[in-house]
Amino acid sequence: MNEGYTLLNLIFRATFIPGVFIIVWLTGLISLTTVQICLAAFGVIFVILPLIFRYSVTLQRGILFLTFITYPRDLDLSNPSSVGLYATRSFFLNVRDSDVDNETTNNEDSRKTSAIRIGIWHVLPRHVAKRFAKELHVSMDVFDDNDKNVTEIKDETLDLLESVMKTSFPTINQENENFFYERLMKMPGNTVILYLHGNTASRGSGHRLDVYKMLRNLGYHVIALDYRGYGDSDPISPTEEGVVRDAMTVYNYICNITTNPVIIWGHSLGTGVATNMLSQLNYMNEKGPKGVILESPFTNIRDEIRQHPFARPFKHLPWFDLTIARPMYSNSLRFESDQHISEFRQPIMILHAEDDYVVPFQLGYQLYRIALDTRGKSWGPVEFHRFEASHHYGHKYIVHAPELPELVKNFVSTYRNEVF
Repeated sequence: MNEGYTLLNLIFRATFIPGVFIIVWLTGLISLTTVQICLAAFGVIFVILPLIFRYSVTLQRGILFLTFITYPRDLDLSNPSSVGLYATRSFFLNVRDSDVDNETTNNEDSRKTSAIRIGIWHVLPRHVAKRFAKELHVSMDVFDDNDKNVTEIKDETLDLLESVMKTSFPTINQENENFFYERLMKMPGNTVILYLHGNTASRGSGHRLDVYKMLRNLGYHVIALDYRGYGDSDPISPTEEGVVRDAMTVYNYICNITTNPVIIWGHSLGTGVATNMLSQLNYMNEKGPKGVILESPFTNIRDEIRQHPFARPFKHLPWFDLTIARPMYSNSLRFESDQHISEFRQPIMILHAEDDYVVPFQLGYQLYRIALDTRGKSWGPVEFHRFEASHHYGHKYIVHAPELPELVKNFVSTYRNEVF
């Protein structure tokens, strides 16, 4: 009985719109030519395009990662000061990977030695930048001492910073800049935030800059990367495995530099990267970060596709799963945070706005409930913070919430020295 009802429902949904066109034509309101044009358009948009999507891995990756969307225009990622990020280093790391060979060659020897170059920013904490403003050629005008979100740094910390650094770096130049930044990150008492952005654009997008500035004002080092295919990283078509490997490479770089606590911050698609990476670190029994902040997360790509605004015209089609959702899973474009969130022990803080229409609020809350139900009792706690729709933060601007700096500071200070 249920199977028969389901079949009738599918037939109705598949034929409803063409049926409307035909009924309107039979009433004489439109011509036969108009009906033919409408039916042809329906066939192209709702049948042919989904079929093309089903069989095109390139199109699936393009729609998921949106690397072709770039803003702001003419952004010079090698010069972070051009977008207001003073005391910030731009550098590259090489990621050992076979993806580049899969797109260019089948030579086995080449596959063993290939590397993908990814672009990275290292944003110094505000107090460090202010202490070395002269050496870093930073104007004192950029420091607003009346900013209530600036964390006060103890004098002993500043004195230690100056005494250690001045002996090693009387001047800062192009030759010793990398060593200078790494030495600062290595100093005791620091916290490093690894920021994993969502799809579209680059690490230099405006809402991402606002996050870096907030975190630097709280006294943290910020490391932000562009996955392959984004920004000034190598133009290799991203995959889930590839972007997770990019994030893992940067995380390992940080851990090789310093033993200070690391917190992962993922936004949107970056939350899927973060949970996947933490799951892998746990599986390999490697040292993990002290905690993870998930801003606007989703459960998995299948759920996100069904809920995304762009999918609304298609999701009621009876062949939606067959042509759109399932093929992405078959091609390992999954980002299953609902599975990965129960595979690592670290504390979690979830941030989600009620008026988020890109990643609907219910997906973030559902992930929170899954975490509560599936994670071990002795594992790190899970926090959920709801931001009301009346504030209009949407998908990108939770960073403007006045309570956010205090939430982040409390989360970091609570768990930076804990072990789970």
